Amino acid sequence: MRRIGIIGVGEIGRAIVAGLCEGVEDAPEVLLSPRGARAAAELSERYESVRVCADNQAVVDGSELVVLAVRPHDRQEALAGLRVGSDRIVVSLLAGVSIDELRRTLATDAPVVRAIPLPPVRERDSVTVTCPSHPEADALFERLGGALPVEDEASFNVFSALTGTLTTHYAYLTTLASWAVGHGVPAEAAERYVRGLFQGVGRSLGDEGRSLPRLAADHETPQGSNERVRTTWFTPANAEALERVLDDLLARLR
Repeated sequence: MRRIGIIGVGEIGRAIVAGLCEGVEDAPEVLLSPRGARAAAELSERYESVRVCADNQAVVDGSELVVLAVRPHDRQEALAGLRVGSDRIVVSLLAGVSIDELRRTLATDAPVVRAIPLPPVRERDSVTVTCPSHPEADALFERLGGALPVEDEASFNVFSALTGTLTTHYAYLTTLASWAVGHGVPAEAAERYVRGLFQGVGRSLGDEGRSLPRLAADHETPQGSNERVRTTWFTPANAEALERVLDDLLARLR
C-alpha cells in the first residue's frame, strides 16, 4: 500500500502518520485532509512523504486506502458529498458507526473496515482491532504494532467498549499519587513513583505466556499488601458495577 489518505488529523490521525513515517526509510505517501490545518501542516513539514490536500475529495482521489479519523458527530459535515469509488479501501475509526451506516453515508460499495487504533501506534507498539479482516487494512496496522481482526461487529463493539476504560486507569493512577501527596510526599516524587510502578506492570503484560490471572497471582503474596487492597477495595460488588458500566456502554455502541 503506497498511498494512504487520512481524513481528520486529530490525536489518532497524527499518531498513525508518525507510526508510518518516523524513522522509516520506505514510508508510504500519506495524503492529509485540510481539517486540523495546523497539525496537518506540521506533519507535512516533518515528513517528506506527507502532503496536505486541498479538500477531502482530493484525499480520496489520490489514495488507495482512506482512513476516516473524524469525530463521529462531525462525520456528516466531513463526509457529505464525498465520492468513494469501489476500488478504494475505507478504514473507519468512527466509534459507534456501523459499516452499513457508513456505506449509506458514503453511498459506496467499496470495502469498509472498522478499526480501533490507540495512541501507541505512534511508536508502532499497539495492537489494533479490525473488522472485518481485510489484507490491506490488516497490513497497515501490522506496520503500526499488530492487527487483531474480528469477523463480526458484535465482537468489535465489545473491544470498543473496553477502550472506554483507558482514562479511568489514568484517573486511578492520579488518585494514588494524590493520596501520597496527602500524606506528605512531594507531588513530583509521588507521580514519578506511580509512573514507574505501573510502567513495570505494562512491561509484564508483554509476557503473553502468562494469563492475566496468573500475572496477578505472581505479583501477590498471600496475606500481603497487594492481596489486602484487592480483596478489600476491588470487591465482587465493585467488579459487578464495572461490568454494568461496560454493558451500558456496549448498548450505546450498538
